[in-house]
Amino acid sequence: MTFLSLGLNPTIVDNLIALGYETPTAIQQKAIPEILKGKNVIAAAQTGTGKTASFVLPILDQLAKAETVRKKRMRALILAPTRELVSQVHQNIERYAKGLPLRSMAMYGGVDLKEQKAALIDGVDIVVATPGRLLDLYTQRALHFDELEVLVLDEADRMLDMGFIEDINKILEKLPEDRQNLLFSATLSNQVRVLAKTAVRNAVEITLNKEVATKPKIEQWLTTVDKDKKSALLSHLIQQHQWQQALIFIETKAGAAKLVTQLAKRDIIAECIHGGRSQVIREQLLADFKQGNIQYLIATGVAARGIDIDDLPVVVNYDLPFPADDYIHRIGRTGRAGASGLAISLVSKDDFKNLCMIESRLGELIERRVIEGFEPKKPIPISVLNFVPKARHKPNDSKNSQATLSLNKGKTAVRGNINHAGTRQDAQKSVTRDKNDSDKPLPPNPWGAPKK
Repeated sequence: MTFLSLGLNPTIVDNLIALGYETPTAIQQKAIPEILKGKNVIAAAQTGTGKTASFVLPILDQLAKAETVRKKRMRALILAPTRELVSQVHQNIERYAKGLPLRSMAMYGGVDLKEQKAALIDGVDIVVATPGRLLDLYTQRALHFDELEVLVLDEADRMLDMGFIEDINKILEKLPEDRQNLLFSATLSNQVRVLAKTAVRNAVEITLNKEVATKPKIEQWLTTVDKDKKSALLSHLIQQHQWQQALIFIETKAGAAKLVTQLAKRDIIAECIHGGRSQVIREQLLADFKQGNIQYLIATGVAARGIDIDDLPVVVNYDLPFPADDYIHRIGRTGRAGASGLAISLVSKDDFKNLCMIESRLGELIERRVIEGFEPKKPIPISVLNFVPKARHKPNDSKNSQATLSLNKGKTAVRGNINHAGTRQDAQKSVTRDKNDSDKPLPPNPWGAPKK
């Protein structure tokens, strides 16, 4: 199958060929024809599967056939959770739409409102926006929704995780009812499905097989190490393997800044990107990293879905994330567009619960490699995929059961309302801790239902 056979505008197809796009991905093959038919679509596919082109290409095709909009109006609205993702989607629109009589703009906070108001004065065909900034401009009467034809909720699961549900509902109330609705998400959680019932009615649902979605050409392995030796181990790996470029994920802003300093002491120049840096600096760092001017970029989760580099060779999880799907999003930054990639995790004892959760999500153990000279003093056990709780129980009904998990020799007990499919249903947690752990915060319950 080719992009031309999907029925797309020849100009768009020529642009795709010039960009090196050869054949549509699985999600593109399924979603594009449905969107071109004018149907509402709910689509779930993991990072790196080509979701953005799945909705951008047919929208460009449809808008190119009609007239431009009036002042302060838009014809298509794409909502995304972060500034980085908004910028990424907008950049793709500009690349795919080259030669078409269409105008687009990116809209997010952290920049001067005046410039965005000015861009809206004559009207634009496509607006890519974060929910908060869109509402700011709407309340100032800088834009109107009465000519909107298409709404896209991109990365819907992440928008809900970040607490945008109220802003999204406010926006939905102001939009014309006669519109096409598209929802794209990495996962279709219960929250996402509730949103879909409101925003995307009578929709065609497209879900990629998880085996296809979560297993691109990525070599994964981990090495266990004491927490205070992680920076030395990372330096060793960079110097030993001579990585030309690597994206390194860490959990905190302070940790990111500290790691930059630690690497510099070993003559490794790195930069860090996180929510505490200004939008101008973040955009410049991302641009420099994509162009290869920065070899090693240390990022907190804020950038996990905002970095799109076809040839990124290595992703390092300096800290393991929670929840497990964030691990998939992170490693999905490499092995894109059919290329191969490498994902390495540095795992210390305090990462063990997250490791169990991630390997349970993957359905397999991640290969462990020993790095000589960095063997941990605090050994990390092998996680058990078919974990069976110590406290046996009888389920209350066929759908839900109460599972009691005992960890760390009885020091921590976490109780959760868990369904048999492994989805946590607003778990009510009870935590008991010994005196030595009284000042240590516990992470959310990472455990899914035990496998039979």
